[in-house]
Order: sequence, then structure tokens, then C-alpha cells
Amino acid sequence: MLMTKDDLTRDQALLLLTDLAKRWLAHDGLWFQSIEKARGMDEAIFHDTEAWRKFTVIEANRIKEFMALPENGGLQALERALNFRLYAFINQQEILHPNEKTLILHMTNCRVQSARQRKGLPDFPCKPVGEVEYSLFASTIDSRIKTRCLACPPDPHPAEFFCGWEFTLDE
Repeated sequence: MLMTKDDLTRDQALLLLTDLAKRWLAHDGLWFQSIEKARGMDEAIFHDTEAWRKFTVIEANRIKEFMALPENGGLQALERALNFRLYAFINQQEILHPNEKTLILHMTNCRVQSARQRKGLPDFPCKPVGEVEYSLFASTIDSRIKTRCLACPPDPHPAEFFCGWEFTLDE
């Protein structure tokens, strides 16, 4: 008998979810490398940023709908949404709450950066993309949330995380 998606067990569905996120990231990386090879790193970063400018809003809106998050749900809604991004299924992240108006996200293990480290390559310079990606994701969840980069390659970062982002609720 042919197995279909409707036949998956819960455990199989969870494994598939992780695999689908890895497939998405592989496609993202291959697309980027194709532009980089043909046009150079600067143009690849430009196009990656423009793609994320649109994708991150789509992702945030779909998560908001799926999770039934309220409009202007604050940092609590953002935290819930961050845990349902595609990245959250394949990277390791930690979320800190230094105070009631601040949330900090650390990407403690990034598949892209870890792979580059294993190959002896320098960190991927993702800060320009991340600034657009994280700020638009957060402001789509709640327009009052402001985003600040704490550390992200090519800038130096501590050994404990690859990138760090601070989200503050501006009421």
C-alpha cells in the first residue's frame, strides 16, 4: 500500500517538518550561491535582502494566523511566533527576558554558520539581511516592536551565539 501524508504518525510528521525546513534552507542557500557565483557577494546579499523583505512578512502573517495571535500582542506574541519560524525547527535559539519590555533572541546554533565553521570558512556576513528580516518579522507581529542587532556576522560575536537580536516594545 502506498503511504500518503495522511498516513503519517505524529513522530513521522514531526520528522518531516524538520526535514522540510532543512529542504527550504538548502534551496535558499543554493539560490544565494547561484547569484553569488554569477554576480558576486554584494549583489547576492542585495537580492537575498529583498527576498527576505517579502518572505519574513509572509512567514509572520502565516504564523499569526496559524497561532491565532492577536494584533499588537506584544513581546509574548513575538516569542510564540519566533518559536514557529522555519529556522526554529533546524537551528537552536534561546530567548531571554531581561525586563518586561525587552526580549532577546540568541541564535546559539545556526546551520549555515556551523557548516561554514566545519569547512574552515569565515562566518557568512548575514547582518544586512538579518536587520531587514528580524525587524520586519517583529513589526508584522506587533507594529510597536522595535528591533536592534546586538551582534551578527560580519561583526564580531561571542562564542555563545552567532547572532543576537533585541526586541523592545515601544508603547
